[in-house]
Amino acid sequence: MKFIEFFSNMAMPLMIIIIVLYGVIERKKVFDIFLDGAKDGVGVVYNIFPTLVGLFVAIGALRSSGIIDMISNLLTPILNMFNFPTEILPLALIRPISGSSSIAVATDIMNNFGVDTSIGFIASVIMGSTETTVYTIAVYTSSVGIKKTRFVLWAALIADFVGILTSVVICRFLS
Repeated sequence: MKFIEFFSNMAMPLMIIIIVLYGVIERKKVFDIFLDGAKDGVGVVYNIFPTLVGLFVAIGALRSSGIIDMISNLLTPILNMFNFPTEILPLALIRPISGSSSIAVATDIMNNFGVDTSIGFIASVIMGSTETTVYTIAVYTSSVGIKKTRFVLWAALIADFVGILTSVVICRFLS
């Protein structure tokens, strides 16, 4: 166990040392290459910053408007017919949109129902098996200049839907 902890603590410094040594052996200007990479990184941040600001404002408006609660209330009778746990519905709705908001919702679920309950187990599996789709698509496509994301968005949202349903089914089976 001590070896794993030591290796975990040393992994990043060792990686940096290996990269620098490789650059020196290959007679590359390591610091200049690092600075070029840093400049490219700043350029990427500059290009995606407006997208991030717009996305964060939209997520804030969505959370504070109460629309998630309204959608949850509308879908509850339908989901009850399929034995879908409505307690995780806010997480299922917000997870594809925002990672930080979904962490807050998952934490709230854990505080209210407990981590060792069926609902807590389902929420944990959903967090691990789905992605913050809208955020990921916005960041990656805006960084390379892709404008038409309609089909990517639909495919990713379907994958999230399947991930959520599969999480519920498997967790119900294992419980």
